[in-house]
Amino acid sequence: MTDTQDTKPDVLRNLERVGIVNLKTLIETNWKGSNYRFAPDIEITIDLEKDRKGIHMSRLIESITESVEEETRDPAKSIEEIEKKILENLSRKHPYNSGEVKMVLDFFVERQTPKTGKPTLEAHKAAVIVSKDEEGFSKRLWVRVLGNTSCPHSTQTCGKPHIQRAIGELTVEATIDSEINLEDMITVVEESFSSPVYTLLKTSDEVKVVEKMYANPKFVEDVVRGMLEKSQKRFKNCKIKAK
Repeated sequence: MTDTQDTKPDVLRNLERVGIVNLKTLIETNWKGSNYRFAPDIEITIDLEKDRKGIHMSRLIESITESVEEETRDPAKSIEEIEKKILENLSRKHPYNSGEVKMVLDFFVERQTPKTGKPTLEAHKAAVIVSKDEEGFSKRLWVRVLGNTSCPHSTQTCGKPHIQRAIGELTVEATIDSEINLEDMITVVEESFSSPVYTLLKTSDEVKVVEKMYANPKFVEDVVRGMLEKSQKRFKNCKIKAK
């Protein structure tokens, strides 16, 4: 019996992206000897040729669950390694020419407050995307980071800068085997602001943050330029986007 998905549709058109979004699961990685657990939102899509009515959704889910189960026994070193495995498993279950797996997650980094040195955890949105096409695998990593800026124009005109909370987004596109660390990307964005932000601040820490902001006034344009310059030095042979 022929599956309905494999019959011809009434309208013969190729579709570039068909799949599943907002799927939750738990994954584990072992990055440089440290274990990490994430609960990402997963999006998985493949192309669909015009002579097929639909995709087999269950096979996409199976590819994810089987890959995640494999990694619980022997954790992958990175999120992109898991995503690559998902696409490889899927290629044995479902025909496709191009496919993509995207995981969006909260990524926590350990920081110390600038004066008292108290430990604090800072949460940032991050995404890891692995794509496969006729040329092979590639990956994109994205981070979204909060920071502070102080205005150089008001500093110049009245000597009293106003401050703003800013959002920096950095995307790095690289070959699948390139070693790109999300924490390094977050650091690049933090260092491009007038000052970073902290979840915990004691009074002396707050003074330090304000002093740094006032001594380092920046337009958002300056922040973007700084992100690009720092990224190009740190992430060689990669495509960089900053926002």
